[in-house]
Amino acid sequence: MSEQKHTVKGVDHVAYPTFDPAATVTFYRDVLGFPVVHSICAAGWGPEKHPDFIHFFFDIGNDDRLAFFYYFGLEPFDGGPQGDSYSRFTEDVPIFFIRSRHLAIHVDSEDDLMEYRRRLDGSEWPVEMQIQHETIESIYTHDPNGYMIEITRALRPVTPQEDLDANITIDALVDVVSGPEPSMAALLTRKAELIVERAEAWQQKQDEKEMVSNR
Repeated sequence: MSEQKHTVKGVDHVAYPTFDPAATVTFYRDVLGFPVVHSICAAGWGPEKHPDFIHFFFDIGNDDRLAFFYYFGLEPFDGGPQGDSYSRFTEDVPIFFIRSRHLAIHVDSEDDLMEYRRRLDGSEWPVEMQIQHETIESIYTHDPNGYMIEITRALRPVTPQEDLDANITIDALVDVVSGPEPSMAALLTRKAELIVERAEAWQQKQDEKEMVSNR
């Protein structure tokens, strides 16, 4: 577990390329209601033969932004039949692998989630899945560029015990993938070993915190 000081303040922006800026603006600004908050018109930037481009940003809440690059005169690249504007994959690449790269945006309530579902279902990009898993409920669709977009809400708060479990799980994963035959069985075995090693110390820290807060 890292003990280094955590000073970052969230996502400034995430950026993707687009070959269809008009549909991208329609999807994010007009359907989802994310305001355009910044744009950069870059003429003559970069090394020789670098195309002119526009870099534009949508406000996705909490001072976070989603940005796109549109390069004038640049055509989509060849590739396989699956994927998005950034990566084209051949038919043998599993769809679960392709969909693992996605953007998830948080909302506070079920009403908010259902409002975004209503907006998407009334557009050219209806919701493809609505799933409850572990501590969240999410809706999913693909934007005009083929990027998977998730909008999610918390079903309940994440507990300190779950934070501890996450850290133990990841430490066990790092140990296991460093070995010769990583597997889920090996991960769970190593995780059980770490739980035994750390649980008592963690509980002692929680007790100490509670005693301090009750003074």
